[in-house]
Amino acid sequence: MKLLPAFLRNHALPAFIAATLAWLLGRMVWMENIEGITLDARTRYRVSWQPPKADERQLVVAIDEDSLKKLGQWPFRRVVHGDLLQLVGLTKPAVVSWDILFTEPSKDDVDFIDGVKSSGANVVFGAMRADADIGKAPDDPTVKASSLAPIKRVSGDQSKLPVHPAVLLPVGDLAVAAKIAFVDTPPGADGVRRLVPLLVRLGDSVYPTLALQSLMQLWRVPPSGVEVRLGDAIALTGEGIARRIPINAEGQFLVNYRYGESGFHLVGYGDLLARLQARYVENDQKVSVPETNGRLLLVGQYADALSDMGPTPFSPLTPLVLVHGNVIDNVLREDYARRAPVWPIWLGVFALGTVGLAVFSKRKIGEQAAYALGLPLIYALVAALVWFKGSLWLPVVWPLLGFVSSQVFMIVRQMLAEQKQKEQIKGMFGSYVSPELVKRMTDSGQQPQLGGHEENITAYFSDIQGFSTFSEKLPPDRLVALMNEYLTACTDIVQEEGGTLDKYIGDAVVVMFGAPIALEDHAFRACVATQRVQVKLAELRVKWQAEGEKWPQIVWRMQSRIGLNSGRCIVGNMGSRTRFNYTMMGDDVNLAARMESGAKSWGAYTMCSEATKLECEKHGGDRVVFRPLGRIVVKGRNKPTPVHEIVGLKENVSAQARECVEIFGRAMERYYARDWAGATELFQRSLLLEPNQPGKTPGVTSNPSLVYIEKIVPEAIEEPPAEDWDGRYVMKEK
Repeated sequence: MKLLPAFLRNHALPAFIAATLAWLLGRMVWMENIEGITLDARTRYRVSWQPPKADERQLVVAIDEDSLKKLGQWPFRRVVHGDLLQLVGLTKPAVVSWDILFTEPSKDDVDFIDGVKSSGANVVFGAMRADADIGKAPDDPTVKASSLAPIKRVSGDQSKLPVHPAVLLPVGDLAVAAKIAFVDTPPGADGVRRLVPLLVRLGDSVYPTLALQSLMQLWRVPPSGVEVRLGDAIALTGEGIARRIPINAEGQFLVNYRYGESGFHLVGYGDLLARLQARYVENDQKVSVPETNGRLLLVGQYADALSDMGPTPFSPLTPLVLVHGNVIDNVLREDYARRAPVWPIWLGVFALGTVGLAVFSKRKIGEQAAYALGLPLIYALVAALVWFKGSLWLPVVWPLLGFVSSQVFMIVRQMLAEQKQKEQIKGMFGSYVSPELVKRMTDSGQQPQLGGHEENITAYFSDIQGFSTFSEKLPPDRLVALMNEYLTACTDIVQEEGGTLDKYIGDAVVVMFGAPIALEDHAFRACVATQRVQVKLAELRVKWQAEGEKWPQIVWRMQSRIGLNSGRCIVGNMGSRTRFNYTMMGDDVNLAARMESGAKSWGAYTMCSEATKLECEKHGGDRVVFRPLGRIVVKGRNKPTPVHEIVGLKENVSAQARECVEIFGRAMERYYARDWAGATELFQRSLLLEPNQPGKTPGVTSNPSLVYIEKIVPEAIEEPPAEDWDGRYVMKEK
């Protein structure tokens, strides 16, 4: 480094490194997502600079909220689609393209096909790429017999076209009643469909997507009139038409988004059908009908309640039919977006960075700031202007990052020194307190102080069933290894869900959700964490058993009980002035501990209070499956507390377990009604469906149904509760 001339070492080299690293970062997915956000902002601001409406040759027929009200629940009967086609045919549209799949049979398909035939328009139905176990392979007779027509004239490296094993076609005779095109548009990494395929490869054949097929039908260009040059363009040649559509090597088109929901010529599906029926069936000449003669009608879902929605630059929830609509509009207007080449931009970042370091590094701070901030501002304005006027996409994020970083690399050195100091703090405290608390300490720059405050949190307590037996069966070194593996798994999961580790007490894990970082959905996170821990423990049991004689059988049968409660607790640094711990305390913390210890009495492995259940359901909906266990009076309290078992997460709970929960709930109703016989009969039925069965599930000795059958109901029969009994059960143990 010292051998380099001073100019290269101090100015050119830092600028070169900054420009190169920024360019490399710009190629990463997360950086491209940020770049996409800046492009979306430019696109939204461009609206006032462009024509107010899309090309009038295209009319979007929207299945909107009004259509659902008029025609009933979606999907509409296909006889309705047939009627629409038959009536709209009287207005002479050129093309009717359906951004809808008709893959399931219907008794009205004959009427739909009749509508296609009588419309006189070129009708395009949607198909979709699929996996082999869902769709039909390219060599399937149904595919060969369909109207799916390949494009033969394709040049370039076709291996770069993603190949798909199967296709979902319109059902039955619909597959030959109209042209077919692929409607699916895979989203980018940020969810926005910027690069949209115009071509789809099935086997060795290449087919058009909906936008391309619609344009081919509009201009009456047969597949033989289409020439594809991958990495260059799709050329459409027909009678009176010659159009070049730019594509990349993967057959994708860069969408030049111009219009959102309000920018297209649009008519509601239900409104259009009603007008056509009034005009042509009821012969009401006063009713106006949208002009469709020679136009391309694009039919698609528009209502928020329907599924075909996704993000675009204009909205996080936009009808995806407008993606096809924007592509079609781009081609109709020959209004194509282009990406600027990289190397001229990189050279500019390098050159201007070098100039800044060489010329302005010794200038006054005001001049340095003017150069370091002024040039990025000018570049951002230029990037916006060329997008507004010429649809040229200049990258903004990585060029600005490269230039600014080259101007502040000395500051970065100082920041690295400060970061090193923070890392030292993390090294000192990170093994004992949560990463969130360490970050809070380092960000504050203050020494930890004693004190606490009230916070709404969920307290989490877990304990290993029969841990004392583990201590007897395992030598100390093996016990430590086992506990380290178990506690690491538990801690990783609760911290991934946003929990803060309070402490370990032997085999017990104490966690708080909602402090020191406030979490609105702390109860939901805690509930999810309990089930992830239980799933992970099941995986560990299998692993330990597979390790053979390394572990005794008791390890294979390890079970953990977890208790949760939510409420306002005192949290903060508590202890002496020289030794303290960030912890929680209060009555609701104690109740969480009672949930964990009390779970044993109910044959459950995850138990929570009513407060936790209600808080969870506010933010997690029905994803967490609960089972009411009863109303208990824990030791040290007088009021009954409704308690619930967390059965599992919705996606993991079996149908058998759901049935068990349903029957158990009915049994509880009979129990509260003092129908001991009826309750027992239902508990015996739910017992057969219990997910945890003694003798079958590792380590399980009881379950809630068994507890009610063998203990709680017999106690109620032996000592009937008072007349004013509210269903409570008094716990005699902690």
